Amino acid sequence: MDKVDNRPLAGIKVLELGQLVAGPQAGCILGYFGAEIIKVESPGKGDPIRHWRLLDEDGTSYWWHSIGRNKKSVTINLKTEAGRDIVRQLVNEVDVVLENFRPGTLEKWGLGPETFKESHPSLIFTRVSGYGQTGPLASRPGYASACEAFGGFRHVNGFADGPPVRPNLSLGDTLAGMHAVIGVLLALLARKSADSKGKSNGQVVDVSIFESVFNMMEAVVPEYSGGGQIREPSGSTITGIVPTNTYLCDDGKYVVIGGNGDSIFKRLMCCAGREDMAEDSRLADNTGRVKHEQEIDEAICRWTEQHSAASVLQSLEQAEVPCGPIYSVADMMNDPHYRARGLFETVAHREGTLEVPAILPRLNETPGRTDQPAPELGAHTDEILSDILDFSADKIQALKNEKIV
Repeated sequence: MDKVDNRPLAGIKVLELGQLVAGPQAGCILGYFGAEIIKVESPGKGDPIRHWRLLDEDGTSYWWHSIGRNKKSVTINLKTEAGRDIVRQLVNEVDVVLENFRPGTLEKWGLGPETFKESHPSLIFTRVSGYGQTGPLASRPGYASACEAFGGFRHVNGFADGPPVRPNLSLGDTLAGMHAVIGVLLALLARKSADSKGKSNGQVVDVSIFESVFNMMEAVVPEYSGGGQIREPSGSTITGIVPTNTYLCDDGKYVVIGGNGDSIFKRLMCCAGREDMAEDSRLADNTGRVKHEQEIDEAICRWTEQHSAASVLQSLEQAEVPCGPIYSVADMMNDPHYRARGLFETVAHREGTLEVPAILPRLNETPGRTDQPAPELGAHTDEILSDILDFSADKIQALKNEKIV
C-alpha cells in the first residue's frame, strides 16, 4: 500500500510553462513540498537550462539535475495551434499555472488568464517577468542582470572606488522564484478561505524580478524620503553598523566578524588586545562606533593579520563574538554542521548518484523531499496526456507524428 503523502502541497497540480531560472525555481520548490509539477517543454532541446554551465558526460547540465527534480516533462509545440489547444486543456485540469514568458506572449497565443475566467474561475495564474505585467517597461526583456541593477541592488553592491559588482549567482531570478512561491501559497490560502464560503476565488499572481530585488532593499527608501540619504556601496562593510567586516589573516584567509552589539564589541576588542578601546566611552554604542569606524577596523585588522584564520575564529568563538569563515562549496560539503543539518540529498544519475541541495525551510511534521530525479525530455508526455486528458494511444501517436508533442 502506498504511503500517504502528507506534505503541505500534496494534491496540488501545477502546470509549469516557464524556462530557465525564475519560474522553474518556483516549480522546484513547490514540487519539493508535494505539488505535482507538469513541466511543458518545447520538443527538441527543451528548457535551455538543461544545457547551461557545467555539463555531465551526456551533455546535460548538473544544474538541471537540481532544478528539474520532482517534475514531469511533457513536450508540446506551442508554436502550433494544436499544441496550444492541448495546453488549454491542461490548464483547465490544474490548480496553478506558473509561467515566465515576456508579458503579452501568452495572450497572443490565447493562453492568458482571461481565457480561463469562465472555464476555470478558481485557477491561480502565476506570472514571473522582468518588470511586471503592467507599466511602461512591461514588454522589456527581463534578465536578472538588468533587473538587479534596476531594482537598486547593484548600486549598493561593491566598493565605492570601483564598478558595481554582480555576485556570481542569478540572484534576481532566485528571489523572483521565491516571491512566486510566496504568491502561490497566499493565493491557495485565499482560495481555500473562499471555498469554505461557497465561492470560487482564483487570481493572478504578478511577480517581477526587479520588484523581488526591490523588496530586499531594507531601509533605502525611507532613508532617502525622510533623510535625503542615498545609500552607497560600502565594500565588505554595511552602512551604519560597526564593526561588521571581512578581515584578512596571516595565512591569506579571510574571516567575517560581526561585533556590533555593545557588549559584543567589548569582548571583541579584548580578544584583539585592545582593552583600551573596549572601555573607550566614545565607542560604547553603535552611534559612536560609526563615527570612528576606520579606527576600529584598523585595530581589528592589525590583530587578525598576526594570526591564522583558525586561531582568530577560535578566540572569537570562545568569547562569543559572531564570526565565521568564508566558505566555498567544497568547504560546505565537507563541513559536519552542513551534514548534520541534512543540507544535501542524493539523486540518481547516469554516473551513479549526484548530490543536490535540500530545499528549505525545514518542516518537522510535513517535510519536503526529492522524490524523483530530473526527467529526460518528454519522459512523461504519454502519461500526462493519457491520465489527465484521457487521450488514446492512437491520438498521442498521431500528435507525435505531426510533431505537435
